[in-house]
Amino acid sequence: MTELDHLKKRKTRIEDSINTEKGQNINVQFIDPDGNKTGSEFDLDLATTTTKDLQILLNQVLQNEDETLYSFCLNDSNVEVSGSLIEAFSKLENVSTEFVLRIVYHPMAPFRVLPATRCTTSFQGHSDAVLCCAFSPDSKLLATGSGDSTIRFWDLLTETPEFTCKGHSNWVLTVSWSPDGSYLASAGMDNLIFIWDPFTGKQSCPILKGHTKAVVALAWQPLHLVETSKEMQENGSFIPYSKLVSASKDTTLKIWNIINGTIIHTLTSHLQMVTQIKWSGFESGFIYSSSRDTIIKIWKPETGQLLRDLKGHGHWVNTLALNTDYVTRASCYYPMTKQGVRTDFRCINEKILMARKIYNSLKQNCKSERLLSGSDDNTLFLWDPMGENGRKPIQRLVGHQKLVNHVVFSPDGRFIASASFDKSIRLWDGYSGKFIAVLRGHVGPVYMVCWSVDSRLLASASGDSTVKVWQVSKYKLKEDLPGHADEVYAIDWSIDGSRLCSGSKDRLVKIWRH
Repeated sequence: MTELDHLKKRKTRIEDSINTEKGQNINVQFIDPDGNKTGSEFDLDLATTTTKDLQILLNQVLQNEDETLYSFCLNDSNVEVSGSLIEAFSKLENVSTEFVLRIVYHPMAPFRVLPATRCTTSFQGHSDAVLCCAFSPDSKLLATGSGDSTIRFWDLLTETPEFTCKGHSNWVLTVSWSPDGSYLASAGMDNLIFIWDPFTGKQSCPILKGHTKAVVALAWQPLHLVETSKEMQENGSFIPYSKLVSASKDTTLKIWNIINGTIIHTLTSHLQMVTQIKWSGFESGFIYSSSRDTIIKIWKPETGQLLRDLKGHGHWVNTLALNTDYVTRASCYYPMTKQGVRTDFRCINEKILMARKIYNSLKQNCKSERLLSGSDDNTLFLWDPMGENGRKPIQRLVGHQKLVNHVVFSPDGRFIASASFDKSIRLWDGYSGKFIAVLRGHVGPVYMVCWSVDSRLLASASGDSTVKVWQVSKYKLKEDLPGHADEVYAIDWSIDGSRLCSGSKDRLVKIWRH
């Protein structure tokens, strides 16, 4: 198509837009994130309808008790309604007011996270590479694990060291907070799992022993799936939160009761090391595991029964992600209002009830749980694992030129980000798996990516010693954050959105803020 043809098309769209200002109406149909119709068709005035009008109308259709914010895109495209409906409509090609306009809606965070632009603190203390880092669910503490075999807690209010926890005898490969924030689990090359009290820095439960090789991944039972007990006292002194699953190089998964240190089930079926595990947020509460045997397995945690194998990858499966990951991680601390993270819980029972309320609210916009896998075969697979055709992937995502190291859904489930040794990050549609954009800028392998809670910003950690922040709406670099002297292995964004942390081979932990 010539430049003249483009100009003629643009002129026609502008003329159509001008004509609609005279009161041209159009039939519209709301479409949920899974592509299903919501409510009936509406007759709207193109010239006067705004985003705010669409918000009010959709909340009425969905009968939301509390007003929920949504973003709107037209006709399954990336054309977003940011002001008036006519402005977005004029950007579409080959459309007419004679047809029904599909308005696809997605839930939004109630506030905007500001991009990290500067390093406010460089925590010193680790004597070897920092291999993992994780903010607490309430965003008050940071935990880091290192090749020096220690775990360190850092106070984020004062940005000072809090506790140094010793117990491991080899590299700490992973740390994981319980969703209620009362425990931190750590595991590593010594085959052991430790459970720490973040308020004292002491071990709060017996050491979990049973694996015969390194433990590489941990996952807690989601808080909203925990059954409240009649034994629970009003002050919350009874602790119902006790289930943790671990994955090891010894090819097994183990489900633990952390309170007494016993193994509930040992899951054996993988033929090579297990690389990643996820605990489902849906009522089923299934456990997903990936392995170097190229197979993804689905387990029933109550019995340890193997339910299904997902096959398709041609090489090691390195990483897994669920579109419910963020809400299960944040649980009762998920920021549902402009006030941000709530922290005034009186007991564990209140936390469980709030976690259920938040999960059920967000689940309305996520009708099926999607699983994502990334592999050494340079591809990603998107699955509807427990659907009718669950054994077959919804989509095979191709484009990376080297192995896929890390994959993650945006908190709203709308996007997928993948990090690769080909030095790039790719963005994909979280529902269809369609390619959206490639983010280039790193000059070394990209080890890890993480999202801001509002799903508008993406941070990446690379072997080129930098952290980068990307503006997802424009598919471009927002902030380049140099400062580390060596490869950056770990990165995390606090749930309240105020801080970004990075851990490096240079033994430093850095806090980045706006």
